[in-house]
Amino acid sequence: MAFSVSSSVSNQLEKITAPYGSWKSPITADVVSGASKRIGGAAVDGSGRLIWLESRPSESGREVLVKEPEKLGDENIDITPKEFSVRTTAQEYGGGAFMVSGDTIVFSNFEDQRLYKQSVKPHDSAPRPLTPDYGGPLVSYADGVFDLCFNRYIAVREDRRISSSSPTTTIVSIRLEGKAIEDPEVLVEGSDFYAFPRVDPKGKRIAWIQWHHPNMSWDKSELWVGYFSDNGKINKRVCVAGCEPELVESPTEPKWSSEGELFFVTDRKNGFWNLYKWFEADNEVSPVYSLDAEFSRPFWVFGINSYGFLSGNEGENYILCSYRQHGRSYLGVLGDGQSSPSLLDIPFSDIDNITIGNHCFYVEGASAFHPPSIAKVTLKDKSLKVDEFTIIWSSSPDILTYKSYFSTPKLIEFATEVPGEMAYAYFYPPFNPIYHSSGDEKPPLLLESHGGPTDESRGILNLRVQYWTSRGWAFVNVNYGGSSGYGRAYRERLLRKWGIVDVNDCCSCARYLVDSGVVDAERLCIAGESAGGYTTLAALAFRDTFKAGASLYGIADLRMLRAEMHKFESHYIDNLVGDERDYYERSPINFVEKFSCPLILFQGLDDKVVPPSQARKIYQALKEKGVHVALIEYEGEQHGFRKAENIKFTLEQQMLFFARMVGHFEVAD
Repeated sequence: MAFSVSSSVSNQLEKITAPYGSWKSPITADVVSGASKRIGGAAVDGSGRLIWLESRPSESGREVLVKEPEKLGDENIDITPKEFSVRTTAQEYGGGAFMVSGDTIVFSNFEDQRLYKQSVKPHDSAPRPLTPDYGGPLVSYADGVFDLCFNRYIAVREDRRISSSSPTTTIVSIRLEGKAIEDPEVLVEGSDFYAFPRVDPKGKRIAWIQWHHPNMSWDKSELWVGYFSDNGKINKRVCVAGCEPELVESPTEPKWSSEGELFFVTDRKNGFWNLYKWFEADNEVSPVYSLDAEFSRPFWVFGINSYGFLSGNEGENYILCSYRQHGRSYLGVLGDGQSSPSLLDIPFSDIDNITIGNHCFYVEGASAFHPPSIAKVTLKDKSLKVDEFTIIWSSSPDILTYKSYFSTPKLIEFATEVPGEMAYAYFYPPFNPIYHSSGDEKPPLLLESHGGPTDESRGILNLRVQYWTSRGWAFVNVNYGGSSGYGRAYRERLLRKWGIVDVNDCCSCARYLVDSGVVDAERLCIAGESAGGYTTLAALAFRDTFKAGASLYGIADLRMLRAEMHKFESHYIDNLVGDERDYYERSPINFVEKFSCPLILFQGLDDKVVPPSQARKIYQALKEKGVHVALIEYEGEQHGFRKAENIKFTLEQQMLFFARMVGHFEVAD
């Protein structure tokens, strides 16, 4: 089957002829860095208005709680005082840094990692600490919920006071009232990890997820329910899912309905995360709806929220849920007696989280034409159809200014090196309404391998991608074997084969695009962040497909990574790699002599996930070999760059490096 791509273009005769890569574009690195705001969760306050957490590169990555204005069109309201930043470092990746109940917010402050209580109302008293000061950010809290029956806050706690490399994780309760600040009380302990503590509407029961080394939560986890005694302690507990030795599953996202029924998501039997319901009397579970689609995603950060409960005008109860299938998201409503969800028609093809409001709900999502955004959705009375869809927040509110320069992604499927197995990617052709190239030239390609590696690339509007395509580059995001979004079997292709399957699939994708005649075989570049950086280095060391690469806080030495790895992922790498021989043979640092093409490295000096020693080690080795190599380090950056000036500089330096090494063109700006 022939490969084809298309974009709306103006008359070719009106275009300027110029080499691919040299085109001028208004989508500058400044524009990209300014559009790099991210969402860190959302909740509804007592007045029914949404509060969300946004990170701001322009404020060195500070994270701020923002409230929806009373009237549409008015300015959003910042809630977080300037001396605070709402962020938790629990499990290094954080998430679930705040929760709202009525007019009260409890949040984690980044600098000291203490929990604070604050009023939603802008002119009330300043935030008040709820947890002790341990002399530094030694104890973190995440994924909290209010327990109104006992006037307390229940959260996951990660305690690094005894060991920073192997902290103790528990579920604790924190008093909300009283002048004295006391140590939190431990409610649940003994497991390596906890998430999703959720209290039922009557305050009688609590559900939670736990898992143990060497598993990640998506490998095998357990759902438990505990029963509170009169003093608020847990005096009885029962395992709902995940405790049967012969049944491998990974339950996640437990939620109580308003009637006190427990729902959750698990991937038992069919290998896809589907919705289930617990029948307490018999301690049995039953599927709510079965589909070869993912109703949740891997637990990398706290605060995942893929479904919720809606109430109809006449007392009907519905489940609002999102799921991913064949590379896109769907939003549906499932009612009693329905055999399948009623799909809602919204502009988003990609959905992250759902928040239930008063007579409405909010969706965090995006599409090929919408950057990451929050939309407010209302349904028509007595029907499951969308009445209003309104964007209330956008990561790039001025993005329509550049609409005529956008390249639209195409989901492609290509053969892997394993007969009969396919993999997936999103391909963006070069596009600029002002330029075209000479007829016989093919564009350079930048292939991006995502992080995780248990993550997923999505075909959404991202100005960082458009920065490349609007200058005449082709761009492709690969979902290699091991990626999420395609079920357990696809995800487990990477077990004991990291550095093989991901590298082979990236090379297969590049060759597919070359064979399809849409990119230049002599100008293939590869880039990635974190685990994607490892795939980049491994592809350059063990294959000859690519001509240059960029590794952003990537892994060069698997043994060194294992020795320095934080607790959350300390056994993850064993599952992905294998024995000691595999560790050696798949570490790019041990095969420097095989590198022959240029490489640029970017590294945060405060990175605790992939320490700076990794980048420095591969840089020094390649420099001594005489390979073209560059290393850029950033003070104050951790795992992932948050400061606008560093996001900008990284993008510009990648472009200049690739242009000089393989481009055969001059960068316009």
